Amino acid sequence: MARKANTMPVISKLYCSSSQVVLAVRRRPHVVNGGGFVVTDCSQMVVFRVDGCGVLGTKGELVLRDGNGDALLLIRRKGGMVEALSIHKKWKGYSFDYEGSQKLVFTLKEPARSCLANNNAIRISTEPKSSSKLCEYEINGYFPDRKCSIIDSTGNVVAQVGVKKEVEELMASKDVYQVVVKPGIDQAFVFGVIAVLDYIYGESTRC
Repeated sequence: MARKANTMPVISKLYCSSSQVVLAVRRRPHVVNGGGFVVTDCSQMVVFRVDGCGVLGTKGELVLRDGNGDALLLIRRKGGMVEALSIHKKWKGYSFDYEGSQKLVFTLKEPARSCLANNNAIRISTEPKSSSKLCEYEINGYFPDRKCSIIDSTGNVVAQVGVKKEVEELMASKDVYQVVVKPGIDQAFVFGVIAVLDYIYGESTRC
């Protein structure tokens, strides 16, 4: 009998599947609907969508929505004088509770922009829930090439970004790609991280 995958909710256990999930991402053009991207399942049903500054009108701010258009995550780039002097730029992801209050659920550090920094990896930490401890993740690979993974502190891949070979042969652009999310991993968290990667590298969520 197969061992049941451990569920690791960051936003909600509703977005944790007991089996591996493959989701498709399609970037939206800025000229049509303000950019961002849409995430669909194998049945072409919209699972998530991300609105960037082309929709929100605010730089350094992203919103992850569910298939019904309800906001799941508000993601902001931290600002201020202290941040301006810091080697690392930080992003904060906030979930919404049933009363609409915001709760910090993850922090992402952009690559260091200093030649003095030895490690330019993008790192993510999640806030501990009552039943779990703080988790650390890292981006392995290069997102603009659509060849990267989110790995945990033990080196296990929790989600992988890639392009199907047949799609890559047909399309020179990287507007369509797929994300494989491992069992038990919070899919909303994964796409919150991907939304930030998209912005960092100046893609569909950025003005």
